[in-house]
Amino acid sequence: MSGVLARRNPVAKVAAALVFTVALVTTLDPVPPAVAIAVELALVPLFGVGYRTLARRAWPLLISAAGVALTMVLFAAERTGDTLFHAGPVEVTTSVLSSALGLALRVIAIALPGVLVFASTDPTDLADALVQNVRAPYRFAIGALAAFRLVPLLGQEWQLLRLARRARGVDAGRNPAAAARLFVSTAFGLLVGAIRRGTRLAVAMDARGFDRGGPRSQARTQRFRAADAALIAGALLLAAAVLLTGTVT
Repeated sequence: MSGVLARRNPVAKVAAALVFTVALVTTLDPVPPAVAIAVELALVPLFGVGYRTLARRAWPLLISAAGVALTMVLFAAERTGDTLFHAGPVEVTTSVLSSALGLALRVIAIALPGVLVFASTDPTDLADALVQNVRAPYRFAIGALAAFRLVPLLGQEWQLLRLARRARGVDAGRNPAAAARLFVSTAFGLLVGAIRRGTRLAVAMDARGFDRGGPRSQARTQRFRAADAALIAGALLLAAAVLLTGTVT
């Protein structure tokens, strides 16, 4: 990655993302999450990630945020304020709309830094940094590395399962109920396959001595520099500034 922030220590990037997002959990005001999203989008080039790449990786966030907003609008317990829309049992008031918007924006603002960090971080560098800088157990670090390496395979397996079922004549057509049943069964098959692969991988790693005790040598050194500490401090200051926007408004 060629971005300035992409070259920072992986542990520092994860810590900065946690510091920035944890602060957003403390407020339901829609203004701070909106400001946070604007800040995060402005920092995207510094992570060496293109906006098109970010859109491909983060589109599930939009679906999740829309689902949260819709659920809040339909099932909110308190509906105070002025009525904006009313149709049968559904009544959208200013308070409901503000809460739904705040929750939806908070979902995006909290998840987006994680997407940026892991899109700009090599999994091997992250595992090395966890062991060297945080003193994480080797079993945890290497397990996390294996998990990151296997995540891209889930998309390929999903496509293989769909094509295999279609080849056997299992197709939902235009029936939404059948499509939902097919989706659930395919997801269950994907889950079973992932558990089996993870079990085989764990046994293979133990057989090769990944969990043995004693010191290990490091092929690549991950140094925690002053710039990495400055990144965490900057994330803390940005989080405080974002929270103040809600207080000022």
